[in-house]
Amino acid sequence: MELDAAWADRWMRQSAAALSENRQRLTTLDREIGDADHGENMERGFSAVVEKLDADGVPQTPGEVFKTVAMTLMSKVGGAAGPLYGTAFLRASTGAGSAAVLGPAELVAVLTSARDGIAARGKAEPGDKTMIDAWTPAVDAAVTAQAAGSGPVEILTAAANAAEAGLAGTEPLIARKGRASYLGERSAGHLDPGAASTALILDAAVSAAEAAA
Repeated sequence: MELDAAWADRWMRQSAAALSENRQRLTTLDREIGDADHGENMERGFSAVVEKLDADGVPQTPGEVFKTVAMTLMSKVGGAAGPLYGTAFLRASTGAGSAAVLGPAELVAVLTSARDGIAARGKAEPGDKTMIDAWTPAVDAAVTAQAAGSGPVEILTAAANAAEAGLAGTEPLIARKGRASYLGERSAGHLDPGAASTALILDAAVSAAEAAA
């Protein structure tokens, strides 16, 4: 199994499928504390990504795939999600560089760069009740797994599991960023929709890698 351009392409397609399947769930989560458009926006954005990859063909490297994803999301997704995920994949492209295949170090660089891009764009920190609360534990777990000598699938699995735990951890938090922050203490008791989509996307990365194993 290699984390090459075919894997990155498969990751985006499986993300699109997962986001479409969970569109109503994401919308419901966003309705509770936000604009109620996260499910629709994410489905539309990743559907556009798949259409772009179908039309232009799969790029040569994972980094080029991520750049295509970034440009498409920025142009197709409204609200906060488009700029945030667009920045994440643009930074991921930089983290991947020109490598044809991502090794453990490059994979951790991709995840770290994506997280740092979201944090910079959204000016968010852990505990703000945003997608950073899923990305940060995912990156921490990936770093730990790499240090322990794990391979790419194990690193991705650790990251996805940590993102899911991070999502659960957003429920008791009081939002400090975005529209949810307007609710103050009433934002507690709800999962963050951005953290939920992050968990779905990182889980899709694992499925895409396992499909090639």
